[in-house]
Amino acid sequence: MKSDLFYARSQKFLTILLMVGFLFPAAPVWADNADAREIIWKVKDRYDGESRIATMEMILIDKKGNERIRTVRTHQKDRGNDTLKLAFFISPPDVKDAAFLTYDYDNDYYEPDRDDDQWLYLPALKKSKRIATVDRSGSFMGSDFTYSDMTSLDLEDYDFKLIKTQSVEDKETWLIEALPKTDEVMEETGYTKSILFIRQDNHVVIRAIHFVKEGGRLKYMEVKKLKLIDKIWTPTEINMTTKKGKITLHRTILKYHDIKYNEELDDSFFTVQRMERGL
Repeated sequence: MKSDLFYARSQKFLTILLMVGFLFPAAPVWADNADAREIIWKVKDRYDGESRIATMEMILIDKKGNERIRTVRTHQKDRGNDTLKLAFFISPPDVKDAAFLTYDYDNDYYEPDRDDDQWLYLPALKKSKRIATVDRSGSFMGSDFTYSDMTSLDLEDYDFKLIKTQSVEDKETWLIEALPKTDEVMEETGYTKSILFIRQDNHVVIRAIHFVKEGGRLKYMEVKKLKLIDKIWTPTEINMTTKKGKITLHRTILKYHDIKYNEELDDSFFTVQRMERGL
């Protein structure tokens, strides 16, 4: 019921945005805003541990309500300002031993033109495939998340605008619009813009509306469960829903269990060779 209310309010909110954009189409509507960028930096710099290990349940739900469930073991580690991520698919049999490796480079601190590196290993092919930049707007393993969603935003690629504040389930949030600066960024992410709902008390993005570049679709991200684990605010259930108008096309639910922060993980764990060996 709350999700339906979120979508209804979001549609009303989007209608207002479109009206404002039609009436006042001048450049200042899209101009970067210092207050918004400061908030986004606080989101980026929020402490999330030096490393993290967790079990993730990925539930894929089609428009008829049919479900497919996948279990994934995820590993993540900071290496300087960069983040290394390696995920192994455990079940069901059709995806068992598939793996996904990401080098999420922090281009906001240095090397602004360096693209993130991503590899996917499919055991049926017995080889790893590097994910090209032009393919990163595609679906990640049949989910509503894209390969690009698996990495963090490069802040210098976007203009940010603070739209307003809004209460979400008794928590005050900032609504910030993120607009890609170039067509290349739109192509890579698959989104023409995003609206982020950021909690003011802990700087966690708890909701987002993504405008999909093709197909007239919208994606709605919502953090359904948020817990404080080892003094770190941790989303333990995340929904991503793809809609066209009022029609739900597909939905993905991510549920995280057995979360452990600051475990010992060596850099050598995050390699293509290690990914191909399996968990």
